[in-house]
Amino acid sequence: MDNGASSYRRFRDEGDTDGLAEIIRDYKDGLIFYLCSIVGNIHTAEDLAEDTFVLLGTKKPRDKGSGRFRTWLYTIGRNLAIDYLRKSRRTAEVSVEEAPELVSDEDSLEEAYLREERKIAVHRGMRRLSPEYRQVLWLIYFEEFSNREAAAVMKKSVHGIETLVSRARKALRKQLEMEGFEYEDL
Repeated sequence: MDNGASSYRRFRDEGDTDGLAEIIRDYKDGLIFYLCSIVGNIHTAEDLAEDTFVLLGTKKPRDKGSGRFRTWLYTIGRNLAIDYLRKSRRTAEVSVEEAPELVSDEDSLEEAYLREERKIAVHRGMRRLSPEYRQVLWLIYFEEFSNREAAAVMKKSVHGIETLVSRARKALRKQLEMEGFEYEDL
């Protein structure tokens, strides 16, 4: 059973506020970064994630039960982000400095520096992609959604997601090559 779904049912049906707190703790960071891939601003993404959790807490919508809780939650967040973009009619970008990397103690300084440079190049390349490409790459590679889950969130067919991922990877590869990025397997 999906832990998020059971926590949400406890909150919705029994009024257990710990259930909502568990959902926020477990899904907040991933939802924020996913929403950031849509709106392009980490602060706006944080606000939208907060709005998503407020909606869960106040309106207590019913999950249709057809998929995983995380897929349903991210769909709600995506819909709020799309509404935000429609209203604002502007796009903003998050700077690389706002997304710090944690480096483990046993890694050497040089390896950490090279890894950081690769990450910066990939993030820079992703920012230049269309929002739809950024979104699908984020879901599949960073959030580790299955193609079926990504299709549910983005309201596309599984085949459509597979095609979109392929095109997005090619576009990212082309963008990185234009910047002189050398990659092993992208």
